[in-house]
Amino acid sequence: MSELDNTSLNTSKRPLFWGRFSAFVLIVVLICVLVDQGTKIWLVHGFDLAANGPVQVLPYLDIVLVWNRGISYGLFQQNSDFGRWLLAGLTVVVSIGLWIWSTRCDTKLVALALALVIGGAVGNGIDRLSYGAVVDFVHFHVGTFSWYVFNMADVWIVAGVVGLLYDSFRNGPNSAAK
Repeated sequence: MSELDNTSLNTSKRPLFWGRFSAFVLIVVLICVLVDQGTKIWLVHGFDLAANGPVQVLPYLDIVLVWNRGISYGLFQQNSDFGRWLLAGLTVVVSIGLWIWSTRCDTKLVALALALVIGGAVGNGIDRLSYGAVVDFVHFHVGTFSWYVFNMADVWIVAGVVGLLYDSFRNGPNSAAK
């Protein structure tokens, strides 16, 4: 049997929806979603951030309420139901694709990075379905410089992307994609 035949045989035997690190990925995703949704529910409904206004935590850090109807950095703002459902559908498709990728990964670092991205996507997707927009609340600023307002799901996504980038540079080109 040639190497090409052996490779295609090994790939065809891989499970599509469950792999070596799937239990780990699922646990990390659940923790990410619980932390993300817990902070958002408490700030929106428990603390009632809309009524109580911005809270200065540090001279450069405020807790504010921003309804993000777009994606990261407020790009592609969607004020229609069609746009909202389009972004929600895209979140589902991307999350499924990342899950399938996670079933095929060979290292725990890549599994963790993918789990963080999936957890963040699911957390923001829940907001989009529940509120029609994503709840953002962390605002860094220094002097006149103002960083965008974000949430825990955004932190998970950025950390996951950093993990994937680290893995790709650590092991050579395209290692995260293997």
